[in-house]
Amino acid sequence: MSYLVLARKYRPRNFSEMVGQAHVVQALGNALKTQRLHHAYLFTGTRGVGKTTISRILAKSLNCLGADGQGGITDQPCGVCQACTDIDSGRFVDYTELDAASNRGVDEIAQLLEQAVYKPVVGRFKVFMIDEVHMLTNTAFNAMLKTLEEPPDYLKFVLATTDPQKVPATVLSRCLQFNLRPMAPETILEHLVEVLGLEHVPAEPQALRLLARAARGSMRDALSLADQAIAFGSGQLDEASVRTMLGSVDRSYVFRLLGALAGGDGRTVVETSEALRLNGLSAASTLEEMTTVLQRMAVLQAVPGIGDGDDDTDPDIAETARLARAMPADETQLLYSLCLHGRSELGLAPDEYAGLTMVLLRLLAFKPAAAAQAVQGSAAEPGKKSPFEAGPTGPAQRPAQVAGQPAPAAAAQAPASRPSPVPGQDSEKKRPAAHIEPAPAAMNSGASLERASLPAGSDTLAAPDHGASSQPAQPPAPARQAVVKSADRGHEVPASPAALISASPDTSPLGDVWSQTVNQLVASDAVGALTRELALQSQLCAQAEGVWTLRVERESLNQSAAREKLQLALQTALGDAAIRVNVEIGAVADSPARRNAAALAERQRAAEEKIHNDPFVQDMIRDWGAKIVPGSIKPIAPRPI
Repeated sequence: MSYLVLARKYRPRNFSEMVGQAHVVQALGNALKTQRLHHAYLFTGTRGVGKTTISRILAKSLNCLGADGQGGITDQPCGVCQACTDIDSGRFVDYTELDAASNRGVDEIAQLLEQAVYKPVVGRFKVFMIDEVHMLTNTAFNAMLKTLEEPPDYLKFVLATTDPQKVPATVLSRCLQFNLRPMAPETILEHLVEVLGLEHVPAEPQALRLLARAARGSMRDALSLADQAIAFGSGQLDEASVRTMLGSVDRSYVFRLLGALAGGDGRTVVETSEALRLNGLSAASTLEEMTTVLQRMAVLQAVPGIGDGDDDTDPDIAETARLARAMPADETQLLYSLCLHGRSELGLAPDEYAGLTMVLLRLLAFKPAAAAQAVQGSAAEPGKKSPFEAGPTGPAQRPAQVAGQPAPAAAAQAPASRPSPVPGQDSEKKRPAAHIEPAPAAMNSGASLERASLPAGSDTLAAPDHGASSQPAQPPAPARQAVVKSADRGHEVPASPAALISASPDTSPLGDVWSQTVNQLVASDAVGALTRELALQSQLCAQAEGVWTLRVERESLNQSAAREKLQLALQTALGDAAIRVNVEIGAVADSPARRNAAALAERQRAAEEKIHNDPFVQDMIRDWGAKIVPGSIKPIAPRPI
């Protein structure tokens, strides 16, 4: 007698033997018990999860006669009657299996449907099983729609597909659909242990774990791989032979790489990559194993006690837990993402191992822990710079320009009473759209809302001026917004730094000087791009003997080119060629960006308060049921003169 492969020999014969599809078994079992049977079933799922097997078990349940020949419809077919044995052997005349991959035309479907008019010959029901139904042509689908919708009482349709997206909605709506899920590696492992125990094949647990993972949710693939491993290992399964057969990378390499990455050991990373190349191990498999371990590490870091119930016989658990404790959670997430995307780059590299080496070096280069160490060591070593940085910078913040603010103390050539550039004048004409004009000090000193209107086309109210200004109101424009000016047009109220950043208590005299200096540099376009961000996001900590010591939170802003450009801009603006800029890493409490953001928030609050308290607006709301659209009130700078 010829050898029968494990996948066929141990195919389930009834619902109780089905593995990993309890949700489908329960639904079909209850339907058979109560005899609430649908006329068409659609089973979907990836290969090897049991679609055809469930179809055959369902056919046996509908036609089973029982061991005594007196049985009826049941959820537990006997397996010994004529109908059960004939269906198992594939010769039951009333059970028809059609492979739609090779019989996809309208002629084949028409020939099948011709049999629908005849009652069952020996069985209780006719069952038409169409496998890979998504392969049928549109004409074939249309030909079977009417029969599929209203078949005879004795006819049942069973459709199976691995790609339900390609099945027309008209067919899906006529079927009772069940999605068979890919099986978990633990489920496959348990079944392999049971099957190999019945076959009396010795197997190491770790070898079976490799087979369970390699099956990727398919029980048929797992049993086929087990057959291959038995032949490869001369009748036994050990980890070394299974790993060699699968081409899997030994987890020791993976743990060595992850340990080196956690410790920033570039030499070990390169040496391990070279060892993988010399041993001919797959680069893609290496990255796949790394993502598996990193995913498990991330789970252990997020929920430390989640692995307490794992199998103690798995040697990988302890090593994975050790790496999870040694590596920061953010670094684990970054490494997982880089490994996941690195697999798609292997085909673009000069060769597979060059691509693997570059992915591993990228993991080392973008190590977030290096930036964290630089921040922690900045107190002892100001200005220390780390070569690694992964954090992105925030969005650019435009500075606030305040009329009447005094010039910086360091600008000896500038008069003390000279005001900063007023928004809307010469320095602002270059980029009017990107400018912000916060003036909370003016609002705190009797300021009133001169005019306010909102974007055209909205249902938002427009609040006109009611005598708050001595100048005539401007004509309405399509997109005018709130503008704050002093009630006394002949007197300019200087905005003090304390009023400008009333929302931020951490202020200092050096912060006043630095904020005004940076805002002047930005308004005159003296700095841009990364240099502008360095100036806006930094805090002036010391100013002695021509050395300006700045502090920033992000190492990525501390670039030599940006420091040099900022230093040159300060020398040019203040007329002092002796100015030197020094940047250190640390926490920032007072920066121009924080002040500008606080001032903008205060202007927004004042504009909204003015609109809501306007008598005309209140009358419109009370008498006509008007509403102010949330978020539609936007303060802007005054128009250029």
